[in-house]
Amino acid sequence: MALSLDEFIHSLDLRTLPRVLEIQSGIYLEGSVYEMFGNECCLSTGEVIKIIGLKIKKIIAEICEHRESGQSSRSFELPMNFPGLFKIVADKTPYLTMEEIIRTIHIGPGRLGHPYFYHQKDIQLENIIIKQGEHFTLNAVEEINGEMMVNCGVNRNHQNHSFTLPLSQEGHFFECEDEHIYTLKEIVEWKIPKNRARTVKLTDVSKKWDSTNPFPKGFYGSLILKPVYEIQGVMKFQKDIVHLLPSLDVEVKDITDRYEANWFLQLLSTEDLFEMTSKEFPVVAEVIEGPEGKKLPGNILQSGKTIVIHKKYQASRILASEIRSNFPKRHFLIPMSYKGKFKRRPREFPTAYDLEIAKSEKEPLHVVATKAFHSPYDELSSISVGDQFVVHHSQSTEVLCKKGKKALKVLACEKILRKSYEATLLPLYTEGGFVEVIHDKKQYQISELCTQFRLPFNVKVSVRDLSIEEDTLAATPGLQLEEDITDSYLLVSDFSNPSECWEIPISRLNMTVHLVSNLLRETESFSVRTLVEEISEEQYYMMRRYESSFLLPPPLPPKHPLLVEAKSTLLTQPEQRRADLPKSPKSHHVDMAKKPHSSQAGPNPKEAGGCQNNSAYVDRERSKSGTTATADTNVTTDMSVISYAASG
Repeated sequence: MALSLDEFIHSLDLRTLPRVLEIQSGIYLEGSVYEMFGNECCLSTGEVIKIIGLKIKKIIAEICEHRESGQSSRSFELPMNFPGLFKIVADKTPYLTMEEIIRTIHIGPGRLGHPYFYHQKDIQLENIIIKQGEHFTLNAVEEINGEMMVNCGVNRNHQNHSFTLPLSQEGHFFECEDEHIYTLKEIVEWKIPKNRARTVKLTDVSKKWDSTNPFPKGFYGSLILKPVYEIQGVMKFQKDIVHLLPSLDVEVKDITDRYEANWFLQLLSTEDLFEMTSKEFPVVAEVIEGPEGKKLPGNILQSGKTIVIHKKYQASRILASEIRSNFPKRHFLIPMSYKGKFKRRPREFPTAYDLEIAKSEKEPLHVVATKAFHSPYDELSSISVGDQFVVHHSQSTEVLCKKGKKALKVLACEKILRKSYEATLLPLYTEGGFVEVIHDKKQYQISELCTQFRLPFNVKVSVRDLSIEEDTLAATPGLQLEEDITDSYLLVSDFSNPSECWEIPISRLNMTVHLVSNLLRETESFSVRTLVEEISEEQYYMMRRYESSFLLPPPLPPKHPLLVEAKSTLLTQPEQRRADLPKSPKSHHVDMAKKPHSSQAGPNPKEAGGCQNNSAYVDRERSKSGTTATADTNVTTDMSVISYAASG
């Protein structure tokens, strides 16, 4: 039965790709050439095309308020890199079968791929009853005893119970309300049901967005997002990938069941390559479509090149950001093989509590005060700008107040005088500013910094990496080393020079290759070359976001004295607080408690430097109030004070 291309795509189950279509008829005459996005393909009647992918090419947005008020609605295109944050409005249209849900909703291994649903009535299963309105997750689709089933889960009394539903399960299934916040890229990849529009609520737009804002001034309302799809296909006996819009006016017939495998080349993406087993490597491949923008020396990944893919594995990178007081900041992934050297840079601490967290047993923490503080208690010290302290430990002490003596949590320090030291007690809630004084003049390799100091840590490149032609890190005013990230890579080399290999990131470099053959004998020895990779704000955000985006960092210390008897999580031991903080899913060896603590009541404009919480989710939330964090110690600090402190 012949269908229009649009009708075929509308009914397509993405899990069944690839599909092979035969062109039946259309406005294109036999032998005509159709051009789309620079690719030409012949769409003769009887021509065969293999559909290998369906992706969203662009998003058309429409403001809901205009439609509801009867105003003329203006549709506009949202660029895929639009830096807004959105909340999803649950679709009120029911799904009538589990098969319809699976055909429409993207289900994947991570949290973003586990949608929540509820059913209008109780569902009676063999070992469990899913109650009316009870939320359950769809975790995976799997074959059980020859029948396709949906693996689901329901949480009761903090315990997860698993059950399965057949694709034939009928009913009225509804999406649950979703409290998470998503980027447009996440919505496009995970949260737009196929053949359905998606209503979202704009919650924030980054102040760093340079292009024209498509929304009315001050708009934070609801939008209807409509995807425009693009078909990726391969023509019979051809290498090039063609890109077609479903609106192309041709009729097609699905002949997947009777096509011959040798009609088409086997094309694989970087993700497909990573899904191969380790035993299948090394392989020889021809690059069909190279990555956009990112190039390796010698252009070994350009179209037409023959490469060797040696293996897949995971490698470590240090996630780092520029230290600067203005936006935008640049973000980097630094390999452990980086041969440049670093010198330490001062960190900034907004409160005395942050000093307690940042102190280490390796060396005393020496700081200079940048803001005055008047203590309300005679037993505790006041602070003047320029005062210098050596931080020791936190303790409890008794202070005299109107109702008698009370115990208060304080930070024990030594105040540096000209020729002596004075014991000093500072309240942990002391808010102001402290800048670290660096006495260490040593130059460190990246591996030494990661083993000897806790991240986050501030540095500056003192000796550039001479093994690379252009060292982008050497030109930065300073860097904050934030996290040790483990990521997935392919090891590739030019077929003509297999001994020099490069690491290719799976998630940030898209290319398509055609497998030529298996390499029977691996190169005995090869050198692995790595590059400092500059990543986008979006990629940085994805690496730093917590597993649960609704989790907020712990609150700042109170601005008023807090007694030990008061019930507050602030006064728990720092070690316990570190254990309780959420971890980035790819984080290793990172003490998130060393970052400052953003109050749930609102952002703190004084957060900066080595104590900055770098979660882009938090940064974007702060931007709502127009505040930005500064990390340039030269901006707020009298450097003559630091020079005096370092010499004395």
